[in-house]
Amino acid sequence: MGAALITHHSPSRALCGKLSAITGEVDAMRIDAGERQYELVDGWGKLPDGWRWGQCGAVAVDSKDQVHVFTRTENPYMVFDKAGNLVESWGRGIFEDAHGLCITPDDTVFCVDRVPQIVLKFTSAGRHKLTLGERGKPSDTGYTDETKKVLYAGPPFHHPTDVSITPAGEIYVSDGYRNCRVHKYDANGNLIMSWGEPGQGEGQFNLVHSVWEHKGRVYVADRQNDRIQVFTPDGKWLETWPGFSQPCKLYVDKDEVMYVAELGDQVSIVDLQGNLLGRWGSERSHDPGKFWGPHGIWTDSEGSIYVSEVLEGARVQKFARVK
Repeated sequence: MGAALITHHSPSRALCGKLSAITGEVDAMRIDAGERQYELVDGWGKLPDGWRWGQCGAVAVDSKDQVHVFTRTENPYMVFDKAGNLVESWGRGIFEDAHGLCITPDDTVFCVDRVPQIVLKFTSAGRHKLTLGERGKPSDTGYTDETKKVLYAGPPFHHPTDVSITPAGEIYVSDGYRNCRVHKYDANGNLIMSWGEPGQGEGQFNLVHSVWEHKGRVYVADRQNDRIQVFTPDGKWLETWPGFSQPCKLYVDKDEVMYVAELGDQVSIVDLQGNLLGRWGSERSHDPGKFWGPHGIWTDSEGSIYVSEVLEGARVQKFARVK
């Protein structure tokens, strides 16, 4: 298995509020994350000669446990079986700036293409069904190449970040790099409402980066404020969970457990009341089992975790659930 990694956990920020102190320990192959244990599947994902992972903006798993990787390369959409064998690849000439991804229980695919300012919907067979936003037409938020600051909230979109779908088919989009809003659409793509403004207060955002609705509560990753905020479906603020390190992606599994990919080089597992169940990472590293820019996260039917990385990470790692 090679030399063991140093076992340690050193959060970049002290946990506060609702989060309890639970550490994650990493050795060469086994990760103890609270009461949960995972085994790193080292070298998961077999790429053809000459292909590369690139900046892996997102990862998601479909109903067949196939792993979909959305990445900023010449092969932007790759699908693997759970053993890591490439099943198919598509998206050339379609995607420009792979960022967010959501797959529904019927395997409908929603993709956020950041710089083009759009969200695209595809059937499981790859047929295009819906586009949200106007390609190449960012909204006005006061952000310019000179100011590089969101001055006020704007309509959809100015560099959107992520998308998620409710069981009723409603669509939530986080609009964050050059906006500060969460947008809610009906199943046909009609805008219902938007909320958020720039800042650090309740209901304000500094780079809103992911959104997930579950049973009438809307969870929003407020990345540069290092927190998750919780709202009602009509945008009313309920509570704030501090203590994260640039949360990028939120995913809630069938057991009502939330997984958080954090750009601060760690992964957190929490319940839906904000209590920390497990965490590992926080030391920037290319070593297997550690992280350099976690940006996407999802689980399969067996509880295994897939983490996609940007920055110098530029890879996907699989952690198989063993306990």
